[in-house]
Amino acid sequence: MTRNPIDKVGLIIVGDEILNGRRQDLHFEYTMELCREWNAGVAYTLVLPDEMDVMVAHFKWAMAQPYPFFSCGGIGSTPDDITRQAAAAAAGVGIEQHVEAVRILKERYGDEATEPRLRMVTFPVGSTLVPNPVNRVPGFHIANGYFLPGFPSMAAPMMRWILEHHYTAGAARLRCTLILDNAREADMTDLMEAFVADYPTVTFSSLPTYTETGPRVTLSISAITQTAETAYADLQQRLTAAAIPFRVE
Repeated sequence: MTRNPIDKVGLIIVGDEILNGRRQDLHFEYTMELCREWNAGVAYTLVLPDEMDVMVAHFKWAMAQPYPFFSCGGIGSTPDDITRQAAAAAAGVGIEQHVEAVRILKERYGDEATEPRLRMVTFPVGSTLVPNPVNRVPGFHIANGYFLPGFPSMAAPMMRWILEHHYTAGAARLRCTLILDNAREADMTDLMEAFVADYPTVTFSSLPTYTETGPRVTLSISAITQTAETAYADLQQRLTAAAIPFRVE
């Protein structure tokens, strides 16, 4: 099986229960942990309602991105579980019972592999399976999307399986942070814009806060280790030249 390098992953969480607060999301935290292991970043996180038009539009957008994404939720057998239909519509294909998945369910449930249970393995045409080590009901993979259950206890090991079997870790990354006490972003706009233009592969962030002693700006960069080290040293030199005091976090 070919394994591709990965540097970013998207995360889509489906379910009205997240949006109305009946359930707290845990997928984001685990995805972040996995990404750190694989030296990858979370490109985006979307939380979507159980609405077909909204889901189709966002799945189409995600499928057009140059990196894979996980979608968690909406692949059960209840009426609000419409993720499979939305994924099929976004991919421009129909849906059908997946032959291998049907075999797995019949082996797992025997005579209890009823029509409602078999709905759980009605997937977009052309899908491949993502094994579920908890109850053996698989998720599916279509285009660059991996569609998983809404239960974190199932989705988490399935995400790990996907990364272990389909992707290799990205290059080691380094995150560096500087604290600028009594500083304001507006006074450093030109400096920051020039820095970002000179280092397009570096992820840069500026976070202003207010403390008991006055305003504070936290500057952070993240990149492949060698690039980050070079950019970090340069950023410190630019701040020094501009007479802006800083301290290393």
